[in-house]
Amino acid sequence: MDSIGDFLTMIRNAGNARHEKVDLPASGVKAGIAQILMEAGFIRSFKVARDSKQGLMRIYLRYNEEGRHAIQSIDRASRPGRRLYVKSTEIPVVRSGTGTSILSTSHGIMTGDKAKAENLGGELICTLW
Repeated sequence: MDSIGDFLTMIRNAGNARHEKVDLPASGVKAGIAQILMEAGFIRSFKVARDSKQGLMRIYLRYNEEGRHAIQSIDRASRPGRRLYVKSTEIPVVRSGTGTSILSTSHGIMTGDKAKAENLGGELICTLW
């Protein structure tokens, strides 16, 4: 089961359905991805609520003036059956710099630009614009 793939799909589907927010199971990796999405302006905010089980993450989606979802495309790069690792020199540039790539590095979850600046490679989680 690909929990990160499910996480990205739930965000994509909620945006296509014009929902204000989406609730999903929480984890540390998902919180790191949500933090990057918030800093890049793809979502408004997110909250993590702890409970006796795994916890719940609520993501508040962002839309533009025309009512279109801020995330036009979000693609999972590395999958459980085919992991995709990239060197710092091989990190993809998404849509001529208007998009972003998200990597899991030895220093945590970070954008492709930050990983390139710190000369870090890692697992390419997803690309979005």
